[in-house]
Amino acid sequence: MKNFRGNKGIFIMLMMVLLVVGYYSYLSNRTKEEESQIISETKLSPVEEVLAMDLNRNYPSTPREVVKCYAEITKCFYNETYSDEQLKLMGSKIQELYDADLVTKQGTSYQDNLKTDVALMKSQGTIVSGYKTSASTDVEYFTKDERDCAGLYCIFTLRNGTATQATQEVFILRKDDKGHWKILGWDVAPEEK
Repeated sequence: MKNFRGNKGIFIMLMMVLLVVGYYSYLSNRTKEEESQIISETKLSPVEEVLAMDLNRNYPSTPREVVKCYAEITKCFYNETYSDEQLKLMGSKIQELYDADLVTKQGTSYQDNLKTDVALMKSQGTIVSGYKTSASTDVEYFTKDERDCAGLYCIFTLRNGTATQATQEVFILRKDDKGHWKILGWDVAPEEK
């Protein structure tokens, strides 16, 4: 009888250990699944990331970073799906990177021109598959009309189906009164001879 009670105690202890280990395993796996579900639910789309940018608090600090921010927004214009309202908001967001003179020059037709340009590129099946800015050591700083300016290049890779095309653009930026680099303008870079 004594042996039976000892075996019964060992059996009960073994069952308790198995229950604790099983419950711990269940909780561990459940937590990982819930975490991955939360992460996938909270991951922002590229359009949502652009719209969430707070350029008043976190403005890019260098001309190169400004052009990279411009390029990311441009990729969203041509590569993503969004509503007309989101396009308008992204258009306003990219204008926060523009010099006041450029915004004035573009006038009130900017949003309509942007919408037309994006629609044309999308109808042709063209997307911006990538970009590459000048290295920070290749940014050219200069002064014009007693204002700090900078010039740099950005190569955009456009893809239509399987065909790709690289377009090199030169950007001119100017420091505003707050010390922020703002895009004054850009154009297709002249081909070297």
